[in-house]
Amino acid sequence: MSATDPHANAPVLTAGAEMKAAKAAMILLHGRGASARDIIGLAGAIGRQDVAYVAPQATGNTWYPHRFLVPRVENQPHLDSAHAVVARLLAMLAAQGLPAEKVILAGFSQGASLASDHAARNPRRYGGVIVVSGGLIGDRIDVADFWGSLAGTPAFVGCSDVDPHIPVERVRQTAEVLEALGGAVTLRLYPGMGHTINQDEIAVAQAIVDGVRGG
Repeated sequence: MSATDPHANAPVLTAGAEMKAAKAAMILLHGRGASARDIIGLAGAIGRQDVAYVAPQATGNTWYPHRFLVPRVENQPHLDSAHAVVARLLAMLAAQGLPAEKVILAGFSQGASLASDHAARNPRRYGGVIVVSGGLIGDRIDVADFWGSLAGTPAFVGCSDVDPHIPVERVRQTAEVLEALGGAVTLRLYPGMGHTINQDEIAVAQAIVDGVRGG
């Protein structure tokens, strides 16, 4: 770890298919206080064995130190370092024959915020974007601040309507930005749910994965 790039040497756990043989890949980003080992458990829940799953580990189990609703500068240099981890994984997967359009960015909580933020600030055709209980990072979100194209990338944004950590307005703003960038967005708010992942969200993830892998 370095002061300017705290996640520079982030270890990566893998599951599922070997990358060179996989039909698709999923980058799984864990939440604050959790771990790569926690989030890679979703590989079993999704249950597609021809998919390569990769889960990086944040230094100190935290991608950035403060809430995702504060000015972005307050979460530096950790935030830029976290984005660099995702970029390196995308490059690594591309080198193994899995370009971005075969890769799904997915995360829960803080990891969901990082996944949505990376897609929105680095728009291109991804295999999919899955945002579970998270949202775009920063104290203010304006659609006009984002440009480029997701080129029809399937994107799912799901959250409780009373999540104690994620304001529902930020969830809606996240879906709005991804849609404005050309994503094919599904937004679902679950009444009274806790800060968790539900079976409906797993089913949506399976459908996105199946779309990339070809059924």
